[in-house]
Amino acid sequence: MATPSLTNHPTPERIFSLMNAFQNTEALKTGIELDVFTSIGEGANTSQLLAAEIGAAERGVRILCDYLTIMGLLTKENGHYGLTEESALFLDKRSPASLNAVTGFLASPWHKKNIEALTEAVRKGGTAGTQGDNSAPHDEVWVAFARSMGKLTVPAANFIADLLGCSEARPCSVLDIAAGHGNYGITIAKKNPNAKIVAVDWPSVLAVAEENAQAAGVSGRYTTRPGSAFETDLGSGYDVVLLTNIFHHFDIPTCETLMRRVHDALKPGGNAVTLEFVPNEDRVTPPAAAAFSLNMLVGTDAGDAYTFSEYEKMFANAGFAKTTMHQVMGMPQRVLISGKPE
Repeated sequence: MATPSLTNHPTPERIFSLMNAFQNTEALKTGIELDVFTSIGEGANTSQLLAAEIGAAERGVRILCDYLTIMGLLTKENGHYGLTEESALFLDKRSPASLNAVTGFLASPWHKKNIEALTEAVRKGGTAGTQGDNSAPHDEVWVAFARSMGKLTVPAANFIADLLGCSEARPCSVLDIAAGHGNYGITIAKKNPNAKIVAVDWPSVLAVAEENAQAAGVSGRYTTRPGSAFETDLGSGYDVVLLTNIFHHFDIPTCETLMRRVHDALKPGGNAVTLEFVPNEDRVTPPAAAAFSLNMLVGTDAGDAYTFSEYEKMFANAGFAKTTMHQVMGMPQRVLISGKPE
């Protein structure tokens, strides 16, 4: 009788790992809050040196750093810790690409509360929280988003600016809907000295975008229209309308309503530029884009991560002749370019 192969025998290890995955979030958040990655990058590479540098207990530092090593965010050799290429780039606050600020939004109590109510959200088919209507201001959420997420947008913002040919410096009027931190419009203005940006968002959020425009040296070409993208006067005659990470908050009829307003705001021949998590038609690949639907289940009343065919239909119903899709390299998002007929 053949002996069963142990290598193919199911074990509960994956189940245990998934059940404890919340520990990964807290370990990474703690490492960022205590400046562990930056301090190691500066040379405090043992638990003793690191404990003295960050003002923490040596035992606590050792156990945290060992866990971060197990997670693949640190290296350890002969008791000395080091940064991986990934953590040196994204978690050392001295790096221009540091993403440490994202904890202010992605690890916020609001996010945690929503995901902890997933069972109820599944039963309901929408958020079990109190902030599912994302057409309302929710300043405490979206100001945190604006202040935390700007650096994460750099690859996509540059990609969009290049797609639009900003280096050619043609005169261009851009409407940035749900501008948030403003980085997408600001990037266009930095790359095209003849671009003028109009940003739409709630007043408290636009204050963050205006700060960023001032810091980027483009405030003279950056104006705002406070209010809801569904209600405020958007203006008209724009060459480009930016719609970055907004459609996933709403159901399809609401998305079409917004896109009709965008169609009216564009000049003939203008382009609507959508940045979104767009899963393949199977809705399970690619993983990061497809998994984003769960965020929308727990955080919105009716939002979703829509497929390209769904966006094509929505945008066609709003009057756009053709939509093309472009993958942002190194990021889980895709850019959709929808042209208004001449």
